[in-house]
Amino acid sequence: MLRSMNSAISGMQAFQTDLDVVGNNIANVDTVGYKSNSAEFSDVLSQTMAGGNAGSTTTGGVNPEQVGLGVKVAATQMDMSQGADSTTGVATNVAIQGNGFFVVTDGTHDYLTRAGDFSIDSAGNLVLPDGTIALGYATAPTSSSATAPTTKMNVLTLAGTGSQVSNVTIGSDGSITASVTDSSGNTTTKTLGYLALAQVPNPAGLVKTGDNLYDAQSAPAGSATYWTPGQGSYGTLAAGELEQSNVDLSQQFAEMIVAQNAYVANTHMIGTDNAILQALVNMKNS
Repeated sequence: MLRSMNSAISGMQAFQTDLDVVGNNIANVDTVGYKSNSAEFSDVLSQTMAGGNAGSTTTGGVNPEQVGLGVKVAATQMDMSQGADSTTGVATNVAIQGNGFFVVTDGTHDYLTRAGDFSIDSAGNLVLPDGTIALGYATAPTSSSATAPTTKMNVLTLAGTGSQVSNVTIGSDGSITASVTDSSGNTTTKTLGYLALAQVPNPAGLVKTGDNLYDAQSAPAGSATYWTPGQGSYGTLAAGELEQSNVDLSQQFAEMIVAQNAYVANTHMIGTDNAILQALVNMKNS
């Protein structure tokens, strides 16, 4: 088998993966908080046909003779740059301005997300569209912590038993404020709690789990630390806004053109190898 055929096959496989990544980016161009990916390639093992040696004062050096054996996808890198904000006017929609991720839970596992399309469900929980509940603090902590928050942002629970809650808003510091009417009919404006934000040493190492969520226990990302928005290096929140996808369509179309032509070029290489092998087979009849 010709080495070039194996190299071409590996090239087709690699650029197919590249096209898969590009296709997924384009499909998520309007997904809230989505971060685009890119495929990165590296060469595979090179076969050494002849070794090299160093030069001396009497003889010149010789470089090794090596033939590459193809290409592979080394990694898919996530672009964690901030996407543009879109105004929704919904009081419970928030976009992070700067570093950090919202912390949410499904009741058994914690997740991180940049998507802030929260709403209040019938039970008073501050939830994402998939039903995961936002986590935070009843009172603002004074410092960051490696311990994940455990307080579910339920406005009815935080307001107190028998209270009615309306006009829920979220401040730039993550404070959840609402009009609270007690059992006596008295209405006051109260701060019910604070949304938590998380930071990790390597955000690009977060493992996607679907529904715009990342696994909070992603080993490649490192251990998370938690605080409230606007503290330290943690970003602030913009209410009535949503962070859109950071996919650059012009860049994706350019990468699609490159990957498509590279894929076709590799098929031509296989065609050339096939012609060479066919010529060898036909030699017995010549």
